[in-house]
Amino acid sequence: MTLSKGYSMSMTFGGQPSGIPAPAAAGDLIKDSNTQNFMQDVIEPSRQQPVIVDFWAPWCGPLQAARPGAGKGRPRLRRQGAHGEDQHRRKPAAGPADAHPVHSRRLCLVNGQPVDGFMGALPEGQIKQFIDRLGGQGNMAEEIEAVLNDARGLVEEKDYQHAAQLFAQLLQVDRENAGAIAGLVRCEIAMGDLENAQKTLALVPPAKANDPEVLSVKAQLELALNPVDVSEIGTLKSQVEKNPDDFQARLDLAVLLNGANERDAATDQLIYIIKKMRGWNDEAARKQLVKFFEAWGPKDESTLAGRRKLSSVLFS
Repeated sequence: MTLSKGYSMSMTFGGQPSGIPAPAAAGDLIKDSNTQNFMQDVIEPSRQQPVIVDFWAPWCGPLQAARPGAGKGRPRLRRQGAHGEDQHRRKPAAGPADAHPVHSRRLCLVNGQPVDGFMGALPEGQIKQFIDRLGGQGNMAEEIEAVLNDARGLVEEKDYQHAAQLFAQLLQVDRENAGAIAGLVRCEIAMGDLENAQKTLALVPPAKANDPEVLSVKAQLELALNPVDVSEIGTLKSQVEKNPDDFQARLDLAVLLNGANERDAATDQLIYIIKKMRGWNDEAARKQLVKFFEAWGPKDESTLAGRRKLSSVLFS
């Protein structure tokens, strides 16, 4: 389809998800489009499989030689991108170089984002290298998740330095990955680098501010930035023993116990208050306990045990 100034756009698709039948013919993988349908024809399909976008002009010989569906026989881009062993892995395309100078090249898009490209016409061998390099892009999300899990495993093993390196590498690929940002913040807190932890947390995009992992490290960072004097634990314990219903003393004791990493004991102090008088001080005990859960993380053993205790009190 003609777009503007004599330019057209074609696309070739590939990378069928596992378990979904691939198109029967290469023709199904090539599609002409226009600027109005760019989102529908390119961006959305790229969330399922890589899409190669080729912007070309009828009057340009080199572009014509490479574009899908043009020239004698099968053009270079079509041969490499939509036939043989590659026919179900990628989807080519092309568009108006004058109208869109930033796109005056071949681009590959994955998950709506450009991941590679080249200018003008290339020899067939180099085009094949370009295509082959994109072969694994369709599994990028799975690869990112696998690396995330590896990094989280290192955190559990308290190998914060190597975990931080993995999280940082992931952010070079996906700068808005909430899991990687939260993981890096957690490592920086553990290593005592609170200044960089604050800078890293600031990288969280507004749309992901309420991600559970982000909320968790945010609460953890707040606690780390406001350290408590655990030397008062003994004094507060004595106060509670003398007056079990001194709720303020129990709340203060819970905060100090958490600062000393005695999470279960901190939980028990707050559960006592909630059980005896849930509404005390505008539900301060329950709110503090929830804050602990966020800081410890949703999968932490103390969080899971504490939530069970809280549920038994609230719904008994």
